[in-house]
Amino acid sequence: MAPEPISPGRLPTGIWALGLVSMFMDISSEMIHGLLPVFLTSVLGASAETIGLIEGVGEATASISKLFSGWISDKLGKRKALTIVGYGLSALSKPLFALATSSSLVLGARFSDRVGKGIRGAPRDALIGEMVPSELRGAAYGLRQALDTAGAFAGPLIAIALMAALQDDFRLVFWLALIPGFLSVLVLVFGVREPEHEATKLQAPLKFADLKTAGTAYWIVVGIGAVLTLARFSEAFLILRAQTAGLALALAPLVLVVMNIVYALSAYPLGALSDRVDRKPLLVIGFAVLIAADVILAVASDIPTVMIGVALWGLHMGMTQGLLAALVADEAPQYLRATAFGVFNFVCGIALLLASLTAGLLWEMAGPYATFMAGATFTAVGLVATAMFLRKRRASQPSH
Repeated sequence: MAPEPISPGRLPTGIWALGLVSMFMDISSEMIHGLLPVFLTSVLGASAETIGLIEGVGEATASISKLFSGWISDKLGKRKALTIVGYGLSALSKPLFALATSSSLVLGARFSDRVGKGIRGAPRDALIGEMVPSELRGAAYGLRQALDTAGAFAGPLIAIALMAALQDDFRLVFWLALIPGFLSVLVLVFGVREPEHEATKLQAPLKFADLKTAGTAYWIVVGIGAVLTLARFSEAFLILRAQTAGLALALAPLVLVVMNIVYALSAYPLGALSDRVDRKPLLVIGFAVLIAADVILAVASDIPTVMIGVALWGLHMGMTQGLLAALVADEAPQYLRATAFGVFNFVCGIALLLASLTAGLLWEMAGPYATFMAGATFTAVGLVATAMFLRKRRASQPSH
């Protein structure tokens, strides 16, 4: 018989604290990110191709940083210290956006911010996997993702309100984003305790080659994550798409608000559901939802239709991101868990760089229709391949 649904109250307080840490940092980041595409185009005169480059390089940088921070975390047997360094660096990068006078300086600010994200990502995700038993992992990752995403829609809402109150002063809004960033670091320092056995554990010399012990199932998860990321380029293009449909500049962050409300509301219940059913078929459904989002965004001619596509994009994120994290934690050996997260995020980051650069080029050459239809086509190929693989894998498993 399937276990009872998991109540959020059953999760350790450390999981809630890490969720709040993510929430405050996402408020800080999205206050900037929700305005950044418009700031780049309307204030600094950047092109869509430049935006794709900035977003892709930023996310790829984060993923490369995750690769090495995960390895260092496993080598030292430490999680919290690296997580603090990562969140601290992201907080300190916020003033660089306010001071930027060219797109190249924005790229530098984005680079610094994403290095911080990369340093913290793998050790934090490994820490979550070690704070709960395996039967609570879907719920734990889902809760952290839900709180993270609550910050992701609160940040743009705050940005909208501040833009209205401050007469569209982008730079002052960017300065104010410092406040929740430092709150995030304070909650992490004082509210999260690393499990004692991890804090004192000494590892033998660790090599990336040791990942061969992770097994085939782990690499399958990496492959699925890469395909999904190739099909899902930067969310900056969602904001640009809404602008082409007539959304006012000051309301540009509303796109991220809509996406992240759906993302936040779906991440925890779907994560908890994945603790009670097979996680992998849920990922297949996530592919199908992304196809629907891309097609709607390709053909939309008005703002309400664009927002339907944006909402479906958010549902896809809620269906896939926490599940992929839980699958990595399930399949990776405990002593390699942070490295496994680092490799997973590195591969997905390179995929995002390629996807964002391609999206920028398509947008410049053929417009939003071609950009989103290309995303739908690639997602459909990934959906068919993943469904066929899972069917073959189930057929090869012995019946009981």
